[in-house]
Amino acid sequence: FPTTHRERERERESEAQRHTATKHTAEHTISSPIATAALRGSISPQAARSISSEGTRATMGAKASNLRRSMSKGAKSGNDEALMRMQLDEDILQEAAAIDAAKRGVQGSTAAAPPSAPPGGPHVEHVPLNWKRGQGGHKPNDATRRMLHEAGGRDGVAKFTNLFYQIAFQDPHIDQFIRDHDDPHGDRFADWITEKFGVGTPWSTERSTRKTCPFHAHGHKFESAHDRSSAHFTAWHSPKRSEEDFGRHFKLDDCRVWMRLHFWALRETGVWAQSPSFAEYYLKFIGHFVSIYERTATLFVRESARWSENPANCEKYLANGRRMDNVLGLSLREACKALPDHERDSVGDWPYC
Repeated sequence: FPTTHRERERERESEAQRHTATKHTAEHTISSPIATAALRGSISPQAARSISSEGTRATMGAKASNLRRSMSKGAKSGNDEALMRMQLDEDILQEAAAIDAAKRGVQGSTAAAPPSAPPGGPHVEHVPLNWKRGQGGHKPNDATRRMLHEAGGRDGVAKFTNLFYQIAFQDPHIDQFIRDHDDPHGDRFADWITEKFGVGTPWSTERSTRKTCPFHAHGHKFESAHDRSSAHFTAWHSPKRSEEDFGRHFKLDDCRVWMRLHFWALRETGVWAQSPSFAEYYLKFIGHFVSIYERTATLFVRESARWSENPANCEKYLANGRRMDNVLGLSLREACKALPDHERDSVGDWPYC
């Protein structure tokens, strides 16, 4: 199947690691000491996962080591790869630096969003996703701040992130990943989006003082999430998951159900209609970030957004006990049959456009 822009970049990077000269370039592209050491081969991927930047990764790496013995060989290799993708992802490395800055009391940008476009009804402003390899992850700019403002700012975003979790708690498939309904999931998600779009550092500030607590799942002890990578790691190891699925990283069907519900909340709260420009950019934004958890999921972002456009789909989902039988368990080959050719083939290098 066709690969996305990010997959092609990863393939080139993997090839580069086999050659000493190109290794040198990669080490300068990724500034993290952990990532650089892993690329050089001076430490193993397993060791890299256990090294901490201000202690933020130590717990997750240690838990991964403890769990390897109880997993099959295939499951271990798949989860090792998924965990390493998170550890070396430029956005997650940038977020780790941001929390370090918050702990030191360094304030991020608090500039007000630029004025929204002149009145005259909602319109779609096509803004390229501001992500390029080597720039330290997704970067906000005046356009992202303007679109966030148009969508209602942090409060507008919180409307759909909180509604999303209300819907997700009732979905039997997605809820298995969510250990505790009492955590402020929706507000944290809204803070993360707000910071990524360039208005303040609410997410990093909250994380810098967040307390963690231990919990047990299937005979293993964990600490509650303290950042984005540990949040997903603990979701893989939620006590609600079956013994068979416990510890397995997110798969394509998991991501597709998640995205359908998420974009449904975006549409249902009116944020999509209020700012089509924000929605158009946000789909590309999610298309970029979901790829770290499951590379093929990016192909299905636009299909997931279209799902809630037809109320009959939502009604059928509810009538079926909130289960998406037309998604769960499908292979990539089967799932791709539902995509138009230009989406299946990633025409135009979407979402990096």
